[in-house]
Amino acid sequence: MEPTVRGDPGSPLRWTCKSVRKLSEELKARDCDVSHNLVAEVLREMGYSLQANQETLEGASHPDRNAQFEHISATVKRFQKKGQPVISVDTKKKELIGDFKNAGREWRQKRDPSKVRVHDFPIPGFGKVAPYGVYDVTENVGWVSIGIDHDTAAFAVQSIRRWWQLMGSDTYPEAKQLYINADGGGSNGSRVRLWKLEIQKLANEIGLKISISHFPPGTSKWNKIEHRLFSFITQNWRGKPLVSHEVIVNLIAATSTNEGLRVECGVDTNEYPKGIKVSDEEMAQLNIKQDSFHGDWNYTVCPN
Repeated sequence: MEPTVRGDPGSPLRWTCKSVRKLSEELKARDCDVSHNLVAEVLREMGYSLQANQETLEGASHPDRNAQFEHISATVKRFQKKGQPVISVDTKKKELIGDFKNAGREWRQKRDPSKVRVHDFPIPGFGKVAPYGVYDVTENVGWVSIGIDHDTAAFAVQSIRRWWQLMGSDTYPEAKQLYINADGGGSNGSRVRLWKLEIQKLANEIGLKISISHFPPGTSKWNKIEHRLFSFITQNWRGKPLVSHEVIVNLIAATSTNEGLRVECGVDTNEYPKGIKVSDEEMAQLNIKQDSFHGDWNYTVCPN
């Protein structure tokens, strides 16, 4: 069994995987006449079972990882106690638009599966979309912007702006501050200058102090939005080809849970060019105060 593990460079059976039928054939070739059912039964008795890959290896861990988690947890509780909004933000995996296979299964008439393309080549005029989510940790509600251009920091902050205009301002009319939990990389990364510049513009527009905490490297899966919003969106549209923007918006907006999750969604048709540079002079104009603990991960942007 063990020498036939796929990808083992020391195995003469490299890149092979044995099923119980293959094992049965091998045994028969060695004068041991057993059925594949018996092979499966013996394997179970020996403690074997069919196992999928498990995502547990995160690579090197930052020494302040747990301390940052504790800092975020304490800050979230402090903001919630004061009645101030707390949101978790991130970009969901980009999705191809068209009659492409979507993982999962849905209920349909027997022998009538949805017909989809064999190859995942983008369809001219359709392309991909980047769903950027904003999850209200306290109220258990979410907003998703469907971007049709590049996933940049300007797009990320525009998504937060739309959440505040359409949902947040009504929910928190007395808000003085906003607390954002974001990943350490991507369009809302802790080192992205454009992200901080756009956050400054947002703070000036809505008149709120905006505090931000980034998760340590390699810990994005701990971001609340991943398992409180995106996971349920994925479940809701499983097995359904995402053939148009309208279909995506409707499927996301129809996402709900027994705990009361509510989601709103819209398409962002703006263009967000890549490669925008933010100068040192522009950075010097930002009204940013870094926290005493890991100011590169935790900081507050105040209105100018």
